[in-house]
Amino acid sequence: MTPLELGALLAHPANGGLRVVVEAVGAFSGVVIAAREATLPDQGTGELAALTEPLPTAVWQQDALVRRVRDRGFRGLALSGAEELGAGTRGLAARLGVTILTVDDPLALARAGWELVQERDALTLGYVRRVAQSIEYSAAHLADLLRHLSSSVGHGVALIDAEGVLLQAGGELPASVRSAIDFGLWQDAVSVDEGAAASVRVDSPSRAGLRLAMFGVGLSAAQLSALAVAAEVAMPAVAARILIDEVADVSDAAVASGLLREFLEAREARDPDVEQRMSERGWRTGGYHLAFRIAGRRRLDTLELLRFVRRGLATLPLDSQAVTSGRGVTGWLSFAEPPSAALLDRHVASVRALHDGARRSFDVATGVGSLDSGAGGLLSSIDGAVDGARIAAGRAAMGWFVRVDALGIEQVLLSWAGSDTFVPAAESLLAPIASQGPELLETLTVYLDHESGVSATAIALGVHRNTVAMRIARAQELLGVDLADTDARLALHLACRALR
Repeated sequence: MTPLELGALLAHPANGGLRVVVEAVGAFSGVVIAAREATLPDQGTGELAALTEPLPTAVWQQDALVRRVRDRGFRGLALSGAEELGAGTRGLAARLGVTILTVDDPLALARAGWELVQERDALTLGYVRRVAQSIEYSAAHLADLLRHLSSSVGHGVALIDAEGVLLQAGGELPASVRSAIDFGLWQDAVSVDEGAAASVRVDSPSRAGLRLAMFGVGLSAAQLSALAVAAEVAMPAVAARILIDEVADVSDAAVASGLLREFLEAREARDPDVEQRMSERGWRTGGYHLAFRIAGRRRLDTLELLRFVRRGLATLPLDSQAVTSGRGVTGWLSFAEPPSAALLDRHVASVRALHDGARRSFDVATGVGSLDSGAGGLLSSIDGAVDGARIAAGRAAMGWFVRVDALGIEQVLLSWAGSDTFVPAAESLLAPIASQGPELLETLTVYLDHESGVSATAIALGVHRNTVAMRIARAQELLGVDLADTDARLALHLACRALR
């Protein structure tokens, strides 16, 4: 006969509210139900005795009950109120090798034991019946369906792929259990020290590589076998819910993308209707904003990228948004008050971690804008993030990640072609010499046009070469740059041309 593991009993969803008081042995030959100890069989064979009578109040009666149960050949005792046993009686049970359990419903415990040892079909049928009841429930979304499935079967339920856990309810699927699952099999059951799971492949035309897993700790082979059938019964409903949610996601993403486009196109001409719709979606325009742009370096599934980004943002303790935009995702973090420099750095690090995670599945580059306030600040930060992503797309050495604030003088190089932020950046960069009069700016422009040649510049301007040398030295001093630096020289050259 198959031994009845204590762990399997504890893991059974209908065990009558079983809890451990004293664990002396971990397995029984079965469960015997009786009204009181005197009506138990005289010759037990290692079963668990489940009594419907309450625990006696006197300590000597409790000690005697434990001894008589052991003398009749039983290895365990379950009854209501057993948690009231004193330390002396608990110690006695441990010395005698009798496991003591407290239970709210001894009859339910007896049935659970019978299912686990002698009637696997009944166990399977019970799980399937609960799954069928869950399927009838009108779930609001996939996560809601998984929560209801978990509540019905009494075990954890997770939607997983080879990379990790996508959604779960009723507990956390241990990484070691997920790693042990064979994703090549239609149906699989695994058991390791940290837990066990039964899983089935999800037959979804749009999401390959998914599995539905039902998991727990202490599950017996009988329970895993029954849960495998239950998972197979639940799978079509999960696959259908995925499809329903995907259609809704596509529609919602299109609406959000269109709203962001309207906001960006309006620029400084604020549109009250657009801002009202942004507010209705929970997009805060007040406060402070830090935008980021995760852009594909080649074609990718932007909806999948959006799902990944939103899962990552959900772990951050602040208001955040993410929207598909072109060949990528644009998002932002919002703060009611200006964050400290240290806090801002931590949030940028979180975006960097999100970028690094995305790169494991998507070929992307990420730019992070500057912190700014209000609706205009959100617009400005998004512009900076877009420009940063364009630069990052060519910066393998930086891990395809650029924070605009960290670029210094190279900020002028942001998206030379058609960038709305280029000319203001160029004006800001050259302001120290432009304020001194036209001669310095003109000389620097001609000097850079003539590949930093002093003589050629003097001829072009019709001045002495010493005059050119003095003006260039003065320009370097005012700008605080070294024209021997190639990046600085190129940035200044582009800026001079932009203003000219």
